[in-house]
Amino acid sequence: MIIQYLPRFKKQYAKLPAPYQRQFDERIRLFVADPTDPRLRVHPLKGKFAGYWSMNINGDIRALYIMQGDSIVIFALVGTHGDLYG
Repeated sequence: MIIQYLPRFKKQYAKLPAPYQRQFDERIRLFVADPTDPRLRVHPLKGKFAGYWSMNINGDIRALYIMQGDSIVIFALVGTHGDLYG
């Protein structure tokens, strides 16, 4: 699996508090080991985010990504549920 990050994601990630960054880093390790792990609560999105997938980082933080083929995951956005879906 190849993980990539869009520039916007990198900016949003940099603005997250350090504990949330560490939680994201832990979730990425879990995601790489098993993308279907139920703790991640991965699910496809609809509406304006159709084609994106959401991954739970903690109770309120989500990371949105898109898949390119079977092996490339591109993280596009990260933030609170309200900021992303507002």
